[in-house]
Amino acid sequence: MPVNYDELENTLASLTAGECDGVALMATIACELHHCDDRFDWTGFYRVTAPDVLKIGPYQGGHGCLVIPFDRGVCGAAARNRTVQLVGDVSAFPGHIACAASTRSELVLPVMNGDGALIGVLDIDSNQPDAFTQTDADRLSLILARCFKDVAAPDFRGHA
Repeated sequence: MPVNYDELENTLASLTAGECDGVALMATIACELHHCDDRFDWTGFYRVTAPDVLKIGPYQGGHGCLVIPFDRGVCGAAARNRTVQLVGDVSAFPGHIACAASTRSELVLPVMNGDGALIGVLDIDSNQPDAFTQTDADRLSLILARCFKDVAAPDFRGHA
C-alpha cells in the first residue's frame, strides 16, 4: 500500500516536535517510513561525518554500506550535488554501489538543515523496479525540511 503522506506528516510532526538531535530524528523517521509502505525494502540515513564522506546512520532493513564517499553511488551523487536521486533501475546508474543484491530501484534525498548545511541523505531502496515517483520525492523532501530545520551542521573537528 502506498504512503499516506498526510498521515505520515501528522505522525512525524507529533513524534518529533521540539527535537533537534539529528540521530534521534533519523531513527524515528527511518522507523516510521520503513513500516508505512511495502515498496520500502531498506530505509535509512547516511550521515555526513567528515568532508565528502557519508557513514551509515539509523536504518531499518538488512545491512547497509558502512562508508560512502561523495564520489560514489546514488547516495554520493545526492550528497555531492545536493539533489534528489530518483533511480528506477539501479543497474543503469553509473557507479551504483550494491549494498544489497535485491535492490532494484532507489530514492535518495539530501537532508539539509534550515541554514542549508548538508546533514546527510535519506536512502530508500526497493526490491521492485521503478518503485518511486516524483510525488514520493516531493513529499519526502518537505518532511525532511520540516524535521531537520533546527539540526546543527556537522562538526568535523577531530576528523582527518
